[in-house]
Amino acid sequence: MGYTYKDAGVDIQAGNEAVKRMKPAVASTWRPGVIGGIGGFGGLFSLDLQKYPDPVLVSGTDGVGTKLRYAFALDKHDTIGQDAVAMCVNDILTHGAEPLYFLDYLAVGKLIPEKVASIVEGVAEGCRQAGCALIGGETAEMPGFYQENEYDIAGFAVGVVNRDKIVDGSKIREGDILLGLKSSGLHSNGYSLVRKVFAGYDLATVFPELEKPLGEVLLTPTKIYVRPVLEVLANVSIPGMVHITGGGLTENIPRVLPEGLGVEINLNNWEIPPIFKLVQRLGGIEMAEMLGTFNLGIGFVLIVHPSDEQQVVQILQTHNETPLRIGRVIPGKGVNYG
Repeated sequence: MGYTYKDAGVDIQAGNEAVKRMKPAVASTWRPGVIGGIGGFGGLFSLDLQKYPDPVLVSGTDGVGTKLRYAFALDKHDTIGQDAVAMCVNDILTHGAEPLYFLDYLAVGKLIPEKVASIVEGVAEGCRQAGCALIGGETAEMPGFYQENEYDIAGFAVGVVNRDKIVDGSKIREGDILLGLKSSGLHSNGYSLVRKVFAGYDLATVFPELEKPLGEVLLTPTKIYVRPVLEVLANVSIPGMVHITGGGLTENIPRVLPEGLGVEINLNNWEIPPIFKLVQRLGGIEMAEMLGTFNLGIGFVLIVHPSDEQQVVQILQTHNETPLRIGRVIPGKGVNYG
């Protein structure tokens, strides 16, 4: 008898079992507009043209990066999918877009149905939080390319905004206020540096600053800001928004600023979470490097006109957010820290 695909390391039956296990999680994300189910060659979604008469589709794609190494080390896979969703939906949200649907791509060394189902449940949780549907994806078993216990996950989100409601930063003015929304921790950025800092440390270590095992803190999933921000957008015209990802506050905020404007940020206006202070201390990292790498506790920024600040704060508070006035727009360029 000749070789089979299974002999080469690809188990079709295991793939079918994984799909069977993930179906309930996928179905739990569906929203109006979803047509059909998973299993076809493409995901179908019908756009609501009454709600969006002049629609512009906004898309974003991302992965989780080397944070995955901690999921491998701890054999914990049920939150990493939320990271993949969050990195995409938070990005498209900055343009005022409502996330509609998400597709994921999961590549594994060895397809273990229970593990794949756990990963996809994390994706589904992220979609439920963002109010978007998981309408498809791909799971690829790639023996010899990934180690048996390793995988990579990425995905993309598609959202929609009416053309006249696009947020692009063009209406930002001198004197506008920066309101920061707290992060849940490191999110999914800077982990190559984090891994260098914590190399050799046991992930079960409970540092006094953290009060939890190190590994648990490092796997805290990325926060999703969609629901509170969409409610703000439904009530207030917001000139600019920023998702604080790789590059930190220093690199991300200037991306939305018009020519001739910068921002002044007061670092004393919020308490930097302990995980960042620990990374800085153990790594002997300069503050400028921290600011240009990590979110330092601020995961999303809304730039608002002063006359709208109170209303925006009140709306965010109804969603259990604690918006922080972290700075203001000034003449110049880039980010100035005080």
